[in-house]
Amino acid sequence: MRRTTGRIVLDGIAILIVVVMLFPIYWMVSTALKPGKEILSLTPVWVPTHLTFDNFQSAIHVPFFWNDVVNSLIIVTTTVIVSIVLAFLAAAAVARFGFRGRAAFVVMVIAVQMVPLNALVIPIYLLLDRVGQVDSLIGVIAYYMAVVLPFMIWTLRGFVTNVPVDLEEAAMIDGATRIGAFMRIVFPLVAPGLVATAIFGFIQAWNEYIIAYVLLSTSSKQTLTIWLASFTTQHGTDWGGLMAGATLTALPVVVLFLIVQRYVQGSLTAGAVKG
Repeated sequence: MRRTTGRIVLDGIAILIVVVMLFPIYWMVSTALKPGKEILSLTPVWVPTHLTFDNFQSAIHVPFFWNDVVNSLIIVTTTVIVSIVLAFLAAAAVARFGFRGRAAFVVMVIAVQMVPLNALVIPIYLLLDRVGQVDSLIGVIAYYMAVVLPFMIWTLRGFVTNVPVDLEEAAMIDGATRIGAFMRIVFPLVAPGLVATAIFGFIQAWNEYIIAYVLLSTSSKQTLTIWLASFTTQHGTDWGGLMAGATLTALPVVVLFLIVQRYVQGSLTAGAVKG
């Protein structure tokens, strides 16, 4: 009875936590589907009684929406691809090779992650202004890479370290080169870690607002997170359009995670069966 009661209590706490975490998402989507009267009603309307997609139609017709979508995709895709390649090579070097300054490099990677992003806004702005990359997508990509790379290196280092060196040595004994053994043995086993790390980088770069807002001043070069701020004007906030825009902005992250999650699970299962 005690064990059953304890399990019920823990399940209840877990359900409560899930409800608290999912409620803001539900409220965002439900508000996007409500007409204006229900949104501005003094009595909260928990479930929309008259579903409407007018908020979504008005959101996508806000100036520079599709242009900002393209900008966000260019920035995030470039940041993730370049960062994951560099981070994988750096993590492999730190995990597999001994070189002078290796410990200092690891400490530096950890220390960089402790610096608040907001504290770097002014120095980075001045640095990019000197090289003429303010109000440029390249400048934002460079900054995002500087922020994402340390975490990626630290995470992938753990994945590479967990792969036994004996597997590479066995492949080399069978005639494979060092690079061939690394790509055929280590890379497939680290692939789930690469995917998980890439997802983190994608989410962090996609949701970032402050740096993009400071660096990008031209409307045609801004990202979706800055586009969301256009729903708040001197005349008030268009809550329906804002929630619809937030829902549209969140969709790519959710869809990407649902797609990639299946491949991560498939890679883990395949590795277990082959082993």
